[in-house]
Amino acid sequence: MDDGYRNTNLYQGGREANQVSDDYRYQDGNYEGYAPNDGYYRGGDEPAHEEDAQSDVTEGHDEDDEVYEGEYQGIPHPDDIKEKQKKRAPAVADEYRDRADLMAERMEDEEQLAHQYENIIEECGHGRFQWTLFFVLGLALMADGVEVFVVGFVLPSAEKDMCLSSSNKGMLGLIVYLGMMVGAVLLGGLADKLGRKKCLIISLAINAAFAFLSSFVQGYGFFLFCRLISGLGIGGSLPIVFAYFSEFLSREKRGEHLSWLCMFWMIGGIFASAMAWSIIPHYGWGFSMGTKYHFHSWRVFVLVCSLPCIASLVALKFMPESPRFLLEIGKHDEAWMILKQVHDTNMRAKGEPERVFTVSYIKTPKQVDEFIEIQSSTGTWYQRWLVRITTTFKQVWDNVLYCLTAQYRMNTLMLAVVWFTMALSYYGLIVWFPDMIRYLQEEAYESRVKIFDEEEVSHFTFNFTLENQIHRNGEYRNDKFIGMKFKEVRFEHSLFEECYFEDVTSSETFFENCTIISTVFHNTDLYEHKFINCRLINNTFLEQKEGCQLDFEEDNDFLIYLVSFLGSLSVLPGNIISALLMDKIGRIKMIGGSMLISAVCCFFLFFGNSESAMIGWQCLFCGASIAAWNALDVITVELYPTDKRATAFGILNGLCKFGAILGNSIFASFVGITKVVPILLASSALVGGGLLALRLPETREQVLM
Repeated sequence: MDDGYRNTNLYQGGREANQVSDDYRYQDGNYEGYAPNDGYYRGGDEPAHEEDAQSDVTEGHDEDDEVYEGEYQGIPHPDDIKEKQKKRAPAVADEYRDRADLMAERMEDEEQLAHQYENIIEECGHGRFQWTLFFVLGLALMADGVEVFVVGFVLPSAEKDMCLSSSNKGMLGLIVYLGMMVGAVLLGGLADKLGRKKCLIISLAINAAFAFLSSFVQGYGFFLFCRLISGLGIGGSLPIVFAYFSEFLSREKRGEHLSWLCMFWMIGGIFASAMAWSIIPHYGWGFSMGTKYHFHSWRVFVLVCSLPCIASLVALKFMPESPRFLLEIGKHDEAWMILKQVHDTNMRAKGEPERVFTVSYIKTPKQVDEFIEIQSSTGTWYQRWLVRITTTFKQVWDNVLYCLTAQYRMNTLMLAVVWFTMALSYYGLIVWFPDMIRYLQEEAYESRVKIFDEEEVSHFTFNFTLENQIHRNGEYRNDKFIGMKFKEVRFEHSLFEECYFEDVTSSETFFENCTIISTVFHNTDLYEHKFINCRLINNTFLEQKEGCQLDFEEDNDFLIYLVSFLGSLSVLPGNIISALLMDKIGRIKMIGGSMLISAVCCFFLFFGNSESAMIGWQCLFCGASIAAWNALDVITVELYPTDKRATAFGILNGLCKFGAILGNSIFASFVGITKVVPILLASSALVGGGLLALRLPETREQVLM
């Protein structure tokens, strides 16, 4: 009797779940009339159990139009009922089934989910929710743009504050890209296992914490470490931001609105340029604690540049997880609630609060991952965490390898080449432009040098600035150099006898093959390395200045800030054009056309023989290349399934940062030597990458898998 009662209830539960699952019908032509193959009995000759068939856990079910109108309180999930059936009837357990069969079933489920999810997003509409998320994620993307420019702006000041050598300056410039490369791969992979929102919060928190800390540290080594970890954090945000936002967009809106999102990278560059221009030159915007700790204005700039990241981190706490990700891991109810929130938010904003969210059941793919459940009494706490971490990273590594399987190998390799060639050319030239402008300035500066030969000065007091001068074969006897500055001054084959130097600051000043006799140096920065092949006889050095001396008024180049500002602003037309045309001409034509036009722009650099010409060609190049970057972001998101999307984007973006490191190193080494190699290298890379991009599959008509 009990068995019969249980079987009757089971049958009723199956009918109830079938009734609920049929509330939603696929709109797509390929899936119209789709009925789940779940093994439920649906014969029409059974007696009707009208009373018992009503769900005890739902409300507001209108039997006339079958529309679900009440609050969601737990619709019976067909998979749950299926599990109950398996307990009561002998069946083959998943662990005894072939893994290939499980994966085939999951692939079928994912294809059905992709089309159903597209229809659900269309029903939710595009409105207030997506625009709110747009600005929250835009701040995160803005923080990434700021991070790229920060070190370049503070380097002229930091090199004097920390007494950096040329090799140390080069390492500081590259360390951020190294951190971004590691962060993109690591945190991008974790986002496919732990969730978009959670990993983006971790990424932004790491960046904000270490960027903030780097503004206070004094030593070069610790500052380098902080910028490395800061770069690791913000590098992980880029793949997550695009994967996260794309999963709230319908097919018709995806290309355009992902391109609009890219504008925040430009805004980050403009923000960094404007802040550097307005903060760094103000030497007084800081404080000192004794003689060892100095907080100069460039540190204030580093502090201000962490604000977009902090703002995005706070706002992200109020945004939900991606429902597409939740469905992939089997969390049906949480995903349903978030989609209903999206729908209701948009409908209220449109003035249609009465519109009902008609979806009651969403397909969830079969779960085939091997999860290890550890009891709290098993082992020690660190052993349990070690197992969890090891398992998670094994799954991330499996995702990385999956991107190189036969199904995705060719697309991954072609995308990798396009990303790499684009990064090598773009980031290489972005560094090369300011260096070339600085080189042209130095050439013009050196052409105005004043040369003094065989001058004899005695009993004279120098208390003014000497700049851009060469003194050869001079004799200085009983002279005083008090409270003065030397900038770009060289003394060659000169004699200093019984002279007195006090409170002297020097920049790029050297004494070569000079004889210095019975001279006193008090409170100066004329250190030993500034005397090259000199004879020092009976001299006295008292209270030498410590550290490197800053002189912002003289040493900071305002033109470099202007160049970066104009370079960032010049991408605005390209951003607008790419956003408006992305869904009309397609991703492939956008990438290929933009890269080929950028390659043509490179050839005009042969005619850049002045500062204004270099600035103009830089703006043209940046404006032409931005469309390719935007299309690359979009197609990378669309080519990979949800459970591999952030991983694939992270791998490709990490390769992009590796290209940036190579580009910076190679192009910078040719400054002042030749323009031919950088121009030919950049243009040939762009042509090769652009032609290869034309062989990629077009994705503008496909749903997100």
